[in-house]
Amino acid sequence: MSRTGDIPDPISDNETAPFEAPPPIVRFSGVGLRYGRSSETLSDLNFDLAPGSFHFLAGPSGAGKTTLLRLMQLDLKPTRGLIGLFGEDVARMPRSQLQHLRRRIGVVLHDRRLLAHLDAFENVALPLRLAGRKPADYTPDVEELLAWVGLTHRTRSLPEAMSSGEQQRLAIARAVVGRPELLLADEPTGDVDQEMAVRILRLFVELNRLGATVVVASHDEDLIAGSGKPVMRIHDGQLTIEGGP
Repeated sequence: MSRTGDIPDPISDNETAPFEAPPPIVRFSGVGLRYGRSSETLSDLNFDLAPGSFHFLAGPSGAGKTTLLRLMQLDLKPTRGLIGLFGEDVARMPRSQLQHLRRRIGVVLHDRRLLAHLDAFENVALPLRLAGRKPADYTPDVEELLAWVGLTHRTRSLPEAMSSGEQQRLAIARAVVGRPELLLADEPTGDVDQEMAVRILRLFVELNRLGATVVVASHDEDLIAGSGKPVMRIHDGQLTIEGGP
């Protein structure tokens, strides 16, 4: 043992250095949400999503899946409770910092929100342009993603010229092109065939393998069951988590 005031002895082979787990990417503590004076849509949500985790989000139509995703992406504020993202209490953060947090999140929205005046390439490249990357730097990434989702032939097409399924795939490519730390996808396979659904899931799994935390809302119970991933299930405003460690 070292004497008081001396440099501590190094850790011996039989001792273990203290390990502090990283903070969860998402933390909900006592979260509830109601619209107006109605009963709560979501009640007493308490869960953590660890860095690099992958969860499906399931439940009947109207159960609150989209609402939960909107809370995670800071598009809604809870009526009560605390939400933490990337180890930060979002309720205490100024708007400028919230904008910074949002840039770390990739979102596949049910309504897509593609920019009608930009072609497919420009829609996907937009997050990278806003981040200050140069075309020579991001063009290969954009082209690779468009090929992955089967839209090479639509590179210079405007969204209005695309089918609903093509628009969905375009929105997915835009959401993942910047390799977000947190990916939230709302029914991303709802308008595509089974082969493309599996391909999209593989893309999400690969992003997860690279370190992203992923949450995918889906009605496709076969896809969920075949994935082997844990499931966050909403019923009557309550959340349970099935599977996982």
